[in-house]
Amino acid sequence: MMQMKQKKTPQRLCVGCQEMHDKRSLIRIVRTPEGEIMLDMKGKQSGRGVYLCPRTVCFTQAVKAKRMQKALKSELSAELIAILQAQITEQEALATKQSVLS
Repeated sequence: MMQMKQKKTPQRLCVGCQEMHDKRSLIRIVRTPEGEIMLDMKGKQSGRGVYLCPRTVCFTQAVKAKRMQKALKSELSAELIAILQAQITEQEALATKQSVLS
């Protein structure tokens, strides 16, 4: 009997904590070809992307160490950082709620 090969899940580096995680468990932030920086919830948006754990701590570390700015090859305004932080906090709350329910 032949065994089915298990598909490997892609791994990505979180720019905050610098640890490898499953791609699907991370949040992608993308700089589009037009230069707009935004959260990419589906992970399909074209452009230069970075991955973050859905934790505020990782986001703060990435911004403080300028890892996100370097990876996106773009400066982040204070306004944009605040917007992204609010969205990541929201994602963190959703992830916590889902883990409690399961």
